Parts: sequence; structure tokens; C-alpha cells
Amino acid sequence: MMSSGDSRIVDPAHGLLLLGPEHLQDCLALDQASLEGLWTPAQWQRELEEPGRPGIGLWRQGALRAMACGWLVVDELHITLVAVCPEHRRLGLGRQVLEALLVQARADGAHHATLEVAVTNPAARALYAAAGFTDAGLRRGYYRNGDDALIQWKNLTTSKRFG
Repeated sequence: MMSSGDSRIVDPAHGLLLLGPEHLQDCLALDQASLEGLWTPAQWQRELEEPGRPGIGLWRQGALRAMACGWLVVDELHITLVAVCPEHRRLGLGRQVLEALLVQARADGAHHATLEVAVTNPAARALYAAAGFTDAGLRRGYYRNGDDALIQWKNLTTSKRFG
């Protein structure tokens, strides 16, 4: 949970905090609620501990409501997930954590960001379009359920923030 004395707060006015190992249970709970348990506890532990894997969480009423995680490889951020508690969707929380993750990645030296998004997920596709991501390719059968994924990219050095 976030405390007012936490030195890792990204934006205390908006409840944004860099995720770390101490947030494992919060991340597991939100992952289960919003992504049906995309990652195992071991995968989450690695995500939260390893350097070069920035994660941003957004807390409301003392609970993790949204998060965005990525993996920095040289000068590229690969966004690994954006998740929002189902009861808090369509309130701009996904936008807040995604934007904070992109800002953090840029501060850490990233020049580009990439992600995969299901072609069957119009809400996520709209979020990423608003953030300035553009389609660059397609991965057929990428997801467990057989859905295809769009590969999207954004230049972090020349593009503005959300449109």
C-alpha cells in the first residue's frame, strides 16, 4: 500500500507510485481481477524485482486500481501490460498509468515504446491510439485464446503526450 512518506511516489496528488516487490500481492490481485491471472506469482516477483522493468501503480481508496508495466531494452520500452480494475474502467485510470510509464521510460533513456494489443480489444486500441501508438504489424494467434495481436510503436522523442 502507498504511504504518504514513500520516497518512490511518482505523483502523490494522483496516487501514482512506482511498483516494487512490496506490491506483489496488490499486483496479483489486480492481475486476477482484470486479466484473469495473466502472470504467475513467480513472474510477478521477477517483474517487480528486476532492474529495467518499470511499473507504475495507481491507488484509490487504499487499493491498487490500475497498473502499467514494461521492460526497458537499450532505448526501447516494451509495454508488457496495462490493467485496470473492472469496476474502475472508463475513468481515465489506464491513461494515467500508461502516460506515467511512458514519462518514466523516457526519463530512463527510452526513445521508443512498443506493445502488442488484441485486435479484439477496442478499448485498449483506443487508449493506445490516443497515446500516439501506430500499427506496425500483426502477430497471428499471439494470445492464449488464439486472438491476433497488433504490434504498435510510438516514438518517445518526437511525439507529444496524449492527443
